Amino acid sequence: MPLGIYISVPFCRTKCSYCNFASDVFSRAVFERYVDRVCADIGKAPQFAAEMGGQFERAVDSIYLGGGTPTVLEAGQLERIFDSVRTQFEVQPAAEVTVECAPGTLTPVVVESLMRCGVNRVSLGVQSFVDQEAAAVGRLHKRATVLDDIARLRTAGIANINIDLISGLPHQTAESWEFTLAEAVATGVGHVSVYMLEVDEDSRLGRELLAGGTHYHAHFVPDEEAVTDFYMEACERLASAGIAQYEISNFAHEGFESRHNLKYWTRQPYFGFGVDAHSMLASAAPDIEAVRFAAADSLDRYVSGASMQRTVVSYRAALEESFFLGLRLTPGVNLQELAARFGEDAVQNARAPITELVEGGLIEQHEDSVCLTSRGRLLSNEVFERFILADEVVR
Repeated sequence: MPLGIYISVPFCRTKCSYCNFASDVFSRAVFERYVDRVCADIGKAPQFAAEMGGQFERAVDSIYLGGGTPTVLEAGQLERIFDSVRTQFEVQPAAEVTVECAPGTLTPVVVESLMRCGVNRVSLGVQSFVDQEAAAVGRLHKRATVLDDIARLRTAGIANINIDLISGLPHQTAESWEFTLAEAVATGVGHVSVYMLEVDEDSRLGRELLAGGTHYHAHFVPDEEAVTDFYMEACERLASAGIAQYEISNFAHEGFESRHNLKYWTRQPYFGFGVDAHSMLASAAPDIEAVRFAAADSLDRYVSGASMQRTVVSYRAALEESFFLGLRLTPGVNLQELAARFGEDAVQNARAPITELVEGGLIEQHEDSVCLTSRGRLLSNEVFERFILADEVVR
């Protein structure tokens, strides 16, 4: 089965207050050293796969550069990364090639570089079309910037565009959220991702909210009920525009679903390179279903050559993953297919939680398939916990 390739570029022009990713603002002097390390790791991919106990595959049908903001790299650095991938792997002619971009970084030079690299899909971190809301969390663009970038991409021939939005930003109201949704629909992009604001200790805004403070406009963050309402409004508004929900946070016109991200949710193999990049490969050992491994989650440790962390996925744990990843998708999980893969007895063990979740209105069953209800999407973590079997062995 062809691989998906993920490459992490953890550099940003500014660190957004809500961000809990392993990215930050660094001196451009670090960029070249980082690109050197990523390219070297790509060249060692077969060796890494063997060391981790995974099956190596050269065929690739999706590439995803995420971050951070990959487009802060120099054009030559971007091209070196893609050249390394194409040297080590056999990238299929119809492969989906995505780059995440912050609005305002798509200069003519960068767009030309993306075209030379074979990029055919761009994901724009818009978050809000309301300038005040974007500025409140540290975004450097305005609504006009986004519209200009979309026009520039289309002129260059990149028509497969995603827009990221966040419900729950400081200063957001029902009216401003409706404006953002209307603007997203009006752009005519093929894909929209909608995330509810995460409140945790891993972001500056999250820490301030948990502490009850006022820095980072924390006291202007909508309450949890409002954030939920905004998300539900997005589901309805996008559906009415023909942008169908196919995953908890992802919506697309037919044919514009993210093929790379679908690999994660359907447990297809993928290989990650760079800071905090994760991989999953089929196991080379018959008694293990898959192996997962991850690079160091700090720039210094990664560049200095820190070893990867490996997790062995047993068949029982793979069944667990099939439930909580598959249930993220709108069609849900096909029990007959799982029984064919893992055995009828394994699926029978899940019947009791399925029955309880159906009775609780969190999932619904249609013949051999189970999927989340609208309420289940809002309480998805509670649903997923019912399928966690705690059977992974870390080595």
